[in-house]
Amino acid sequence: QVQLVESGGGLVQSGGSLRPSCAAFGRTPSGYAMGWFRLAPGKEREFVVALRWIGGITRYADSVKGRFTISRDNAKNTLYLQMSSLKPEDTAVYYCATCWSCPVVIPTMSTGYDHWGQGTQVTVSS
Repeated sequence: QVQLVESGGGLVQSGGSLRPSCAAFGRTPSGYAMGWFRLAPGKEREFVVALRWIGGITRYADSVKGRFTISRDNAKNTLYLQMSSLKPEDTAVYYCATCWSCPVVIPTMSTGYDHWGQGTQVTVSS
C-alpha cells in the first residue's frame, strides 16, 4: 500500500506560479509512474502530466505543455508540479496518483491509476 499526501496549492493571480508537491509513503514498485490530474467544477477529471519514476519519462497534456513541469525527488519520494503562467482555467483541485504497474505508454485515463491523494486546491484569479 502507498499513501499520497499533496500540499502546496493556493490562490494566485493570473500569470503567477505555484508548486504543489505530493509525498508518497509506503512501498512503491520499481516500475511505477506518478502523475497529476485535476478536477474543476462541472468538468470531468482531466489528466495533467505523469512521470515514470525510473528513467524520468514524462507525458504532458497539451493544455499545460510549456507552462507546467513535473519533477521528482527520489530521496524524499516526492513528486512536484511547477506551475507557471497560470490561467483562470487552471483552477481546480489537483490530485496526484500512482500507476502501479504502468505500461510503456503512460496512461492518461484515470482508470489507469490506482492510488490517489486527497487533492490540493489551486485557484487562479483573473
